[in-house]
Amino acid sequence: MIGCGAVTEVKSGPAYQKVENFILAAVTRRDQALAQDYADRHNIDTVHVDADALINDPTIDAIYIATPPDSHKALALKVAQAGKICCVEKPLAPSYADCQSIVDAFERAQLPLFVAYYRRSLPRFNHIKQLLDDGEIGEVRHINWHLNKPANPMDLSQQYNWRTDKMIAAGGYFDDLASHGLDLFAYLLGDFSMAKGVGINQQHLYTALDAVSACWLHTNGVTGSGSWNFGGHSRQDKVVIYGSRGEIRFSVFDESPIEVITEDKQQQIMIENPTNIQLYHIDNMRKQLLEGKQHPSTGVTAAHTGWVMSQIVAS
Repeated sequence: MIGCGAVTEVKSGPAYQKVENFILAAVTRRDQALAQDYADRHNIDTVHVDADALINDPTIDAIYIATPPDSHKALALKVAQAGKICCVEKPLAPSYADCQSIVDAFERAQLPLFVAYYRRSLPRFNHIKQLLDDGEIGEVRHINWHLNKPANPMDLSQQYNWRTDKMIAAGGYFDDLASHGLDLFAYLLGDFSMAKGVGINQQHLYTALDAVSACWLHTNGVTGSGSWNFGGHSRQDKVVIYGSRGEIRFSVFDESPIEVITEDKQQQIMIENPTNIQLYHIDNMRKQLLEGKQHPSTGVTAAHTGWVMSQIVAS
């Protein structure tokens, strides 16, 4: 594992230790003391001095890149050159061109490339997919997502945060958070055929965008719209899928019930996420590598999400 930041403490790192046939054998990060501390706390045997040493360790079969997105391309290309399996944190890269470069490298090397859009593997979202596939709300017409969050203490203090540095993530929290939902919508409803949007920095607390609105079209004719604001008063995370015979309402990030509303019934379905939220995502990697079952989140699907994101903030 390259990078031992907050995302790896509970969400991903321990999941690699829990999935059968996987061993989290080595870690590295720029701060060696912090890398050693992580290894000590998580019972990991080896701490490498840098990413190159880890990538070229002959005892390592696969690499998980858990660093900020501006480093993904350089690291992933080294992993492909070393002939190793790779999983990259989302978003795959800051630009669609970089996403495609990574995908091309792994295709040339004929190596599996996974991306940590783990919502495609979570039971709660696969239940929504099954409801849609079963025609529970008829023909899907439109999807809308509104995500609204107040500025957090780090934003207000204007401390440095790579997630809001336009040189690393031009869309700010839109890049970090909206990518999860847009990738999920492609999984639930099919690929996007077009997307347009507007973005602005309303608060001037950091250099990246803090407000984005968009509309889009899926290849099957389903329309979509979304708005993401990171300086609003209240926290809201609401998705509604409108069908010809009903609606499905849910949250991308909050563990709230799935609501299904049709002419003859209204029900709430609660499906909790695992403590280590990437557990099913990592188990699906095991299933592809050892059982031949296709993983739902690959470099190709993640690059498509990168294309959608780039179209939305293009102006």
